Amino acid sequence: MNYNLDEKTYNEIAQVIHSDASPVGIDAKKTHILILKALSDLTDKVDKLQKEIEELKK
Repeated sequence: MNYNLDEKTYNEIAQVIHSDASPVGIDAKKTHILILKALSDLTDKVDKLQKEIEELKK
């Protein structure tokens, strides 16, 4: 898996999750919501692909 991000993407993500109120500099709730949303999107895509594969097998 490639975890290298271009600088623009990295900075956009950093800006979205940044929080001055947090001792670690990120909004943990927002970060977790973004991660869960990405996982949900991936799950939906995998489910769709599995259905397509099953249809092709018929």
